[in-house]
Amino acid sequence: MQTRRSFIKKSFLGGASVSLTPFALSSLPRPIIRNEELFFKISIAEWSLNRKLFSGELDNLDFPTYAKEKFDIHAVEYVSTFFSSPSKEYVKELLRRTRDNHINNLLIMIDDEGDLGEQNESKRKKAVERHFKWIECAEILGCHAIRVNAAGKGSRKKVASTVVRSLRELCRFSSDFKISILVENHGGYSSDAAWLAAVIEEVEMDNCGTLPDFGNFTINRNKSYDRYRGVKELMPYAKGVSAKSYAFDENGREVSIDYFRLLGIIKESGFRGYIGIEYEGRDLSGDDGIIATKNLLIEAGKSA
Repeated sequence: MQTRRSFIKKSFLGGASVSLTPFALSSLPRPIIRNEELFFKISIAEWSLNRKLFSGELDNLDFPTYAKEKFDIHAVEYVSTFFSSPSKEYVKELLRRTRDNHINNLLIMIDDEGDLGEQNESKRKKAVERHFKWIECAEILGCHAIRVNAAGKGSRKKVASTVVRSLRELCRFSSDFKISILVENHGGYSSDAAWLAAVIEEVEMDNCGTLPDFGNFTINRNKSYDRYRGVKELMPYAKGVSAKSYAFDENGREVSIDYFRLLGIIKESGFRGYIGIEYEGRDLSGDDGIIATKNLLIEAGKSA
């Protein structure tokens, strides 16, 4: 496996829940403190606006400035799905727009590039190599990381072993670019925080870490992992946090996730980085869901 920039220069993307009755957003608490007074910084995950992006109402190139102008959020987390043509020219244009508007590019969430826990060795290697282009993309944008998925079919032990091998290969490659490889609890074995923490421990590389998500602790249809225990177990390896939200009550509280408890766990861990808003509900628009999540983060962060 090549671990040099030459690989990318030759192959880099050549050319191209819970349901509640909706309520008035005016009933939600508005931000009452400035973000810099919190122990963390707030960013926004692009998936929060997936409906606008899929419909064409919003374009990936315009996402960063939309985040800044609409929500006063100056740090963004991209999703690979929305890069319509991630050539070097496209990525440089995205960089220009973010620089001109003083927006911080944090990471790219990578999906649909193959399973890192694939048991077929040939397919596994292809999956790893398909992530390489996103590492250079992240470097060009000035991101600190890409987010990957620890998916695969087979026993817990076999998938863990395969994922460890894939993460080591990705981390060795990405070290040339000073990009970290982050694994999110994102279904299957990865939603078992103890399993994922053990995988990261075994990788044993400084540029390998986690992106704990508040909501993704469903292992399968019949089994879930305790989210509060899970976040606590993943925080020692965290290089970012994803604040998932689905629905809110009349007081602006998330109905299924105790943000106050989670923010306490995160603060106690010593984490002082970015927490990214990732609204995934349907009762509110993407815009209103983002505002509701931001307000709750600020309120919970103030009391943590």
